[in-house]
Amino acid sequence: MIPIIIVTFFLGYLLITLEHPLKLDKAVSALLMATIMWAFLSYGFHQGWLSVMNTHGDIFNINGENPAIQQLGFKANLMHHFSSISEILFFLIGAMTIVEIVDLHRGFGILKKAITTTNKVKLLWILGLLAFVLSAIIDNLTATIILVTLLRKLVPKRDYRVWFAAMIVIAANAGGAWSPIGDVTTTMLWINNKVTTSGLSEHVILPAVICFVIPFVLGSRLKAFRGETVLKTKVLLDDETQRLLSSKKMLYTGLGAILFVPVFKVVTGLPPYVGMLFSLGFVWLVSEYVRPVKNLSTNDKYLYSTTKALSKIEFSSILFFLGILLAVAALESMVVGSIAGQQSGALLYAAHSLSLAIPNMDLIVVILGILSAVVDNVPLVAAAMGMYDFPVDNHIWHFIAYSAGTGGSLLVIGSAAGVAAMGMEKIKFMWYLKNIGPLAMIGFLSGAISFMLNVFFFQ
Repeated sequence: MIPIIIVTFFLGYLLITLEHPLKLDKAVSALLMATIMWAFLSYGFHQGWLSVMNTHGDIFNINGENPAIQQLGFKANLMHHFSSISEILFFLIGAMTIVEIVDLHRGFGILKKAITTTNKVKLLWILGLLAFVLSAIIDNLTATIILVTLLRKLVPKRDYRVWFAAMIVIAANAGGAWSPIGDVTTTMLWINNKVTTSGLSEHVILPAVICFVIPFVLGSRLKAFRGETVLKTKVLLDDETQRLLSSKKMLYTGLGAILFVPVFKVVTGLPPYVGMLFSLGFVWLVSEYVRPVKNLSTNDKYLYSTTKALSKIEFSSILFFLGILLAVAALESMVVGSIAGQQSGALLYAAHSLSLAIPNMDLIVVILGILSAVVDNVPLVAAAMGMYDFPVDNHIWHFIAYSAGTGGSLLVIGSAAGVAAMGMEKIKFMWYLKNIGPLAMIGFLSGAISFMLNVFFFQ
């Protein structure tokens, strides 16, 4: 039964990586993988073939004393994992909804009108800095979508525009790595008490800046960024980018509400998802009474409502995260062997075996970062959380946040930001690998080296 569950995981993972060639939404593969794995795990448990371990290290086996208690332990373990996963999902739903509310009120249009330069190098750095900062506030995926949309209005020629879009991916992934709300993986680490807001920002921001700056310094010398570009003034004046009466108010309210979430956690001691739901409620309240235009009809009110914002959220992504995290939880729960005489789940056993093969933990984390360019970084980080038990704000957790967040820039399909840019600008895989991949690799390794040197000399 154990080999069947493990094979199911790898087959599901393979289908996820082949999402684009198969034209199959990765949420489908993730949900089927997770539910089939738990079905096999449950069947094996009730047949007495498998033991299950919860997060506290308690072992449950249907053949043990009092089978009813053992069965309750199995169900409680599943509910514990589902509860932990739900915290992440509701946090993401809240953040995504706030961003969509701001977008409906054209709040991000303020950023679009602030850029007037036609110098390509200056434009590159302005977009890069915006991506780096915005991704730390509203997450790297959303920041990339907003800035690539803006880019279409600033650079008319696609042959040059793809270069800017690709560089935005590097900056957005770097910016998301040092913020607990900048990337799904950092959010996972934060919600699961692996890192704190201050600890993550303090130790990862410098490597993240290096990872962003070095590729941009090198990229500024490329032929694609020489000379001037012509702003598409006609497009900049169209209806979609015209500011509303509520644009500035909703932009500041939305960004302020998201930034308030870590403060809410520190002050109240409640989990981050509660703070995000509070912020969503506040932004929703403001949006109900703010006036986007002077004469707002009842029919037009829906166009700027939170109900409309909720309809624009990509719930397929939410379901993908649910499937991936449930599948990883199944591996974490399944007892496969023993370490030092103690029974161990599959992930802990894998961590022990990996540590024996590669004694240097920093090297393991760098490899994890490179792997995140090939496979999704969400399951990699989820697996790492199940494999290792370092204390909160241990430098390894910070290094994992950096590597998993920035390593995805090595390939255009290696991050959600890259996939979004790829779809919006039709960026070719091999073009990115040849022209942007080396810059991303230099930045990633430079940031990783700076992180390790900082740990060596100052910790």
